Amino acid sequence: MTVPTLTASLPAPHGFFTRAGGVSTGRFASLNCSLSGRDDPEAVRENRARAADALGLPPEALVGLTQVHGVAVEVVRGAWAEEARPKADAMVTDRPGLLLGIVTGDCAPVLFADAGAGVVGAAHAGWRGAVAGILEATVEAMERLGAARQRIAAAIGPCVSQASYEVGPDLRDAVLARNADAGAHFAPGRRAERWQFDLPGYCVARLRAAGVAATWIGRDTLGEPDAFFSHRRATLAGDGPIGHQLSAIAVPGR
Repeated sequence: MTVPTLTASLPAPHGFFTRAGGVSTGRFASLNCSLSGRDDPEAVRENRARAADALGLPPEALVGLTQVHGVAVEVVRGAWAEEARPKADAMVTDRPGLLLGIVTGDCAPVLFADAGAGVVGAAHAGWRGAVAGILEATVEAMERLGAARQRIAAAIGPCVSQASYEVGPDLRDAVLARNADAGAHFAPGRRAERWQFDLPGYCVARLRAAGVAATWIGRDTLGEPDAFFSHRRATLAGDGPIGHQLSAIAVPGR
């Protein structure tokens, strides 16, 4: 079966995968790529193998993290075992033959590439990580491998959109405490003391302020149930555990 893959204008082999094209069933149907959920582990491994194959790499090339909504960035020099995944929210590498994979439900998956330096990165940016600086930390880690931020291109994949993301005053206050000018990323909510937060727009703004060219592919995880898993959608519906989609990138031309 062909695995649907979304791409952006990045000069490296990459893909933002949808939930279609895998072997998982039920609420995990079908391309669930999370190693930390309640899905059948063998189904998840097959799904991850299909995603790697779609980008021209073997299953063992795909590396992932135990994502913790922090700012730690891992420099990847070789693949590790599933049980040895480091606790971090971003990875960078200059090594050919590796595929950096991030799993998300509604948070922003962000892929980075500097083709001239042969350096790529992948980050998991929920609102906490974005506010704390995971995107800038990824750029800085890429620079330490020889990348130049003026050459780095970044793309934000499917995530919860502003129209779908209602937040309360605690989140808004936390964002504004870090970026006083971030009020433009909040629209009035449908209820009192609620706002609609533009997570992808906030991520784009943070990256551009850091000197990195960035875009969002414009796909809403919550609003497109046939295409994407969404933790927020499941929570609002009172459903149980769900799957997560994969976003991945590899060093180009090597």
